[in-house]
Amino acid sequence: EEATVATNKMLKGLEVSSAEAKQEGDQVAGIKAKCEEDATRISAEKASCANDLAKAQPFVDEANAAIDSIKPAHIGEIKKLSNPSDIIKLVFDCVLILFRLPLARVKTTKVTMAKTEIPWFEPSFKQALQMMSSSNFLSQLVEFGNTGKDRINDETIEFLSVYIDIEQFNPGVAKNASTAAEGLCTYVRAMKFYHEASKIVKPKMEALAIAENQMEAANAALEAAEARLSACTDKLAELQRMFDDQMAKKKSIEEGAMVLQKKMNQASALIDGLAGERTRWAEDAKNFGEQKKRLVGDCAIACAFVSYCGPFNQQFRDYLINDKFTADCEARSVPVTRNLDVISFLADVATIGDWNMQGLPTDPLSTQNGILVTKSTRFPLLVDPQGQALNWILNKEKDNLPTWNGQSVVNLSDPKLKDKLEYCMGDGKSLVVVGVEDEIDPMLDPVLEKEIIRKGSKMFISVSDKVMDYDPNFRLYFISRLPNPSFSPELQAKTTLIDFTVTQKGLEEQLLGKVIGKEQKALEEQLTQVLEEVNANTKSLMQLDASLLERLTSNSGDLLEDDQLVSVLAGTKAKAAEVNAKLVAADEARSSIAEKREQFRPAATRGSVLYFSIVEMSLVNVMYQTSLDQFLELFMGSMDKADKATLASKRVSNIVETMTYMTYRYTNRGLYESDKLTFVMLVTMKVLIAAERLRSSDLTLFLRGGAALDITSVRRKPFQWMSNEVWLNIMQLSQSSEFYANLVHDMTANESTWKRWYENNEPEQMAIPDYEEKLSDQSDVGPFLKLLLVRCMRVDRSILMCKEFLRNTKEMGPEYVEPVTDTIESVYDGMVPEVPVIFLLSRGADPTDSIETLCRKKRLPAPTVISLGEGQEPVAIKAINAGVINGNSVLLQNCELGLGLMNELESMIEKLKDSMHPDFRLFLTALPHPEFPLGLLQMATKVTNEPPAGLKAGLLRSYTPGVTVDQDKLERVETAQWRQLLYVLCHLHSTVQERRKFGPLGWNIPYEYNTSDLQSCISFLERHLYAGPISWSTFQYMVSAVQYGGKITDSLDVRLFKTYAETRLAETCCDDEAVIPSFAEHTDYRKFIEQFPDEDSPETFGLHPNADLTYRLNEANALFRTMSDTQPKGSGSGGGVSREDVVYDKASELLGRLPSEYAEDEFKSKIRKQGGLSVPLNIFLFQEIERFQVVLSKVRFSLVQLQLAIKGEVVLTPELEETLSAIFDARVPHLWENTLTGDEFSWRSPSLGLWFTSLLSRNDQYRSWLDNGRPKSFWLAGFFNPAGLLTAMKQEVTRQRNKAGERVALNDMVYVSEVMNVNKEKVKASPEEGIYVHGLSLEGGGFSRRESCLVESEAKVLHVELPIVLISAMSRKKAAAHRRKQGPLYACPIYKYPSRTDRYLITSIDLPAGESDNSHWTLRGVAALCNTT
Repeated sequence: EEATVATNKMLKGLEVSSAEAKQEGDQVAGIKAKCEEDATRISAEKASCANDLAKAQPFVDEANAAIDSIKPAHIGEIKKLSNPSDIIKLVFDCVLILFRLPLARVKTTKVTMAKTEIPWFEPSFKQALQMMSSSNFLSQLVEFGNTGKDRINDETIEFLSVYIDIEQFNPGVAKNASTAAEGLCTYVRAMKFYHEASKIVKPKMEALAIAENQMEAANAALEAAEARLSACTDKLAELQRMFDDQMAKKKSIEEGAMVLQKKMNQASALIDGLAGERTRWAEDAKNFGEQKKRLVGDCAIACAFVSYCGPFNQQFRDYLINDKFTADCEARSVPVTRNLDVISFLADVATIGDWNMQGLPTDPLSTQNGILVTKSTRFPLLVDPQGQALNWILNKEKDNLPTWNGQSVVNLSDPKLKDKLEYCMGDGKSLVVVGVEDEIDPMLDPVLEKEIIRKGSKMFISVSDKVMDYDPNFRLYFISRLPNPSFSPELQAKTTLIDFTVTQKGLEEQLLGKVIGKEQKALEEQLTQVLEEVNANTKSLMQLDASLLERLTSNSGDLLEDDQLVSVLAGTKAKAAEVNAKLVAADEARSSIAEKREQFRPAATRGSVLYFSIVEMSLVNVMYQTSLDQFLELFMGSMDKADKATLASKRVSNIVETMTYMTYRYTNRGLYESDKLTFVMLVTMKVLIAAERLRSSDLTLFLRGGAALDITSVRRKPFQWMSNEVWLNIMQLSQSSEFYANLVHDMTANESTWKRWYENNEPEQMAIPDYEEKLSDQSDVGPFLKLLLVRCMRVDRSILMCKEFLRNTKEMGPEYVEPVTDTIESVYDGMVPEVPVIFLLSRGADPTDSIETLCRKKRLPAPTVISLGEGQEPVAIKAINAGVINGNSVLLQNCELGLGLMNELESMIEKLKDSMHPDFRLFLTALPHPEFPLGLLQMATKVTNEPPAGLKAGLLRSYTPGVTVDQDKLERVETAQWRQLLYVLCHLHSTVQERRKFGPLGWNIPYEYNTSDLQSCISFLERHLYAGPISWSTFQYMVSAVQYGGKITDSLDVRLFKTYAETRLAETCCDDEAVIPSFAEHTDYRKFIEQFPDEDSPETFGLHPNADLTYRLNEANALFRTMSDTQPKGSGSGGGVSREDVVYDKASELLGRLPSEYAEDEFKSKIRKQGGLSVPLNIFLFQEIERFQVVLSKVRFSLVQLQLAIKGEVVLTPELEETLSAIFDARVPHLWENTLTGDEFSWRSPSLGLWFTSLLSRNDQYRSWLDNGRPKSFWLAGFFNPAGLLTAMKQEVTRQRNKAGERVALNDMVYVSEVMNVNKEKVKASPEEGIYVHGLSLEGGGFSRRESCLVESEAKVLHVELPIVLISAMSRKKAAAHRRKQGPLYACPIYKYPSRTDRYLITSIDLPAGESDNSHWTLRGVAALCNTT
């Protein structure tokens, strides 16, 4: 304020002085303005004069030039002329006039110029001569030109004009007379013209002289005024300086105040600008302390995730992170975040968005895989069966990938791999290596282990003794297409193994995008645009946030003094608001788009289910490989073929139906007949589970039934008409299904009705007691619930019920169970040159004839057929190269024998693809082989080529012209017997082939009988008939023992075929022409055969009708096993009980029930009390207990180890992993049944429950034998070596006979047997000789206790328990006599298991044959079994 007062006071004084100075300045300014005005006017006048003078100046210059051209000599010449020409005289007259000298008196005369005579007056040449006589004449002319010219008056000019106006008076004419005359003429004329021009300038010049004088006076006055003004100005400047000093002081004070105000404003702006972040930052600041404490633990978990979690699926990764890594940190008192989200911890939203735009699927597992690829310090090894990872890597690294002949990837087997590695590693490029199988070339180990050598600033790696440059920007990716490769631990340690197998949810999202892209392209493009905008805006927001934080943290001074910070903050806030608004709008757009996209999700869901069903079929057979690209082609094609519809829901329904059926047809033609129903059932179950109409546990129940239960640990069976297996199934069904929770009660209350339903031949066609109406009300799952019940109670009808279930399930339909046939024509029509067709071979099938016939029909060149084997690969390659050029087909047979070529075939096709002839086709035939190249299978179309099943189809094939029998063959021998026997042989051939389908009941070993066997028999018969009458014994022997018998290795199969020959190839076989026709025409035979039924009765093959039941049971069990093999083995998820928990609890239960160990000292002591080890049966018992103890120890150890492994305390070895899977699936672990070499370790059993029940029963028998003495009757199935029991018995009997005085040798003793017709409970004492055995079941026939002989089986009774059997030993002679006394006997083999091989054959027992002969029971396949399952 003081400064302001002083300044104002000084300002008043300054104002007075300023007024005075201003008044003086105004006066000076007025004078100065007048002077400046005059100066301007005078300057203008002066310029005007100068301009006019400039116009006259040329005349002066011309005159001067003319004078300069005249020399004194020229004048002298004129002087000498006595009478010069007239032009000279006239020129000098003009000079006299200019000088105002006297002229001669005027006298008229005539003058001649330019030959022109002109009237004139007398020239004054004499006067001129006087003038020229002056020595200064020329100087006078020059002087006159400089000064005298301005004194010329008008009179002079008037005189001159008379001369000058004469036309001939010009310099040119004068020049002819004299040079001096020319110059003077020019001079005179110039003087005249100058005068005329100067007449205008002269007045102006005079006025200008006056004005300049006046200007000099005014300037003097101005100088005086300016002197006065200068004095005033100096005084004013002093005052101004003082004022400025005062103002500076004042301004300094004001600026300080303004700075303070600005800081206050900036502080307000900062507070206002950061107000939006205040809450978040305050919360963050509050959490930073806790986060900082947990950071070490979180980083440890993240490191563990990157290091160890790559090979695992999503559920197990979550389990490791949340249950293992986190728990370990907490146990070590390391603070850690519970349920840490490793995705948000290791990657930001913008980066993930970039990955998604580059092709990485959006599901969490794929995002985690992206993190593993980018964050790991080890080079990644990607398991990528579907090619998703390769696609993403190529997009991600596209700017850093090298190119070799258009290829951006290199195969691991590439011979130039080392050179390409050197180039990429030196230039910092990315190298993508494909074709990795189970191992990586050791040459790459130094690169994998990053054995970097540093020399100065450069880095090197030595690869195969060659030092290569290493750029830190180098990236290396290994990609394997194998779905389940076996990498060594060493390789996994050198690389980061990452499972990129597509997930069902991830594939669903991709398929949804493809559906929308096809059906609603604009919608998908809009979504893509929205996602790009969201990603860009999110990145922008993050950058703004980071920029703001950087400004705040990097500022080292006062924040209030940072003007740029405030502007950045304001801009950031505005931009953030704009970006947030865009993000909100984008979210709304995404929600809107997502709502529309969801209409098409059912199509994507179904596609995902179908693809994973196809993938899981590869677990059934390694040849069932289908690539994702192949499926996507089907998927996209289904949308083209599906019916159009206006409503989106109807359109989606049409797509789903078309897609499902197209996929079924495509996959179905590449499946063996036995697996076709499995695939459709698998698809249906997955569809129902995906639709949440079924649970995974329902499928498990369908597949396992009651296999996990033990008959001794469940409620006692109340029904005698029901088997134990069915009862266990019912108990499991009532426990696992809410719908059937009261099933046992309902069956008990209505037993008779349930029994009738159970015993009906077609129970699936009958109404289910007590549940039919309930099932009808369950429209969605009713068919499945009915299937469950039929599967549990009538396993033999399960296949038929599965087909009924498929027919009645609305998602499928009848078309999925109706037989379909893919002809070779349809296969060919769908082929393209670059995609080969692989025919999967089976017994008796060869597509060669069909392919050759097709080529002939289409008038194509015959295919080049090459059977692969040793040395045939070069031939095949040559044929392919020729076919590619010429356009003919190539057929490679038995490709499983040429795996080397098969491994190269995929790359060969890829190279030749662009140059292939459009008619080229490549056919391959192969039997399934575990090492068949995956890539070739995935790129090829698979087709199965199975011969038609059934006796009718077999006979028709035999009677197909060109195959076996044609008209020519019928006419080879002109007898009816020949034609009949030809038919009999064909019938027998089809019979022995079709009998294989009944399994061990048909043939102990399924032999490969083929057409060549039949043709050999026909050739022998033809030659034999030519030689004379037929010898039936010879004919039978040649057929049964030589032609077919040469393949038969099992003695009982030899007996069976011999029986066939004796019964079918007998002399009486040709008696009944109604059965064995003798048509003369080939077509009549075919017509006769075509009348055969499609379904063969088992009796046609000599089997009991129950064999069909056995066949159906085998079919059903095969279906259950196959579907079980396809089920995932991962941990449980979704909040339910995990797989590991189920197995852990089951292991605890089994350990609790496991018998105690056998102490060797104790059981040896008990054996000694019974006679010691000198008794053969005691030795047998000792050996059995020893072996049983080994089994007990192994089971106990593996269960304990399994529990420890589940808890994570020991390593989960492959053996323990198999044990875990087996127990979960209610199967017996492999190592419990088998040794490492595959030999039998314990005993075979189809389910864990039955195996464990057997273990307990065996233990009871051993304990009872030790504690109570030798059993009265032995449970033969309860021994490891039942044949050893019989051998020991034979030894004891032999000793007894020798003691009795009968001299017999052990090797002369043979077994004899007798059925005692009593049950074991009624046995009071052991026999005097031999032993009683029980627990044998008869298969293929029944046993009548009343008649004590073999009889036909009862309907649907597959196994009949035999009464107690006495088995003893006699000498061969006595044994033969003993058998003769008993009458017709059937030598019934005893097998340990239903699998009837020599390995499990124990012995044979004699059973009375009854009314039928031995051949009848031989064809029936009657045998006794220790175990029926």
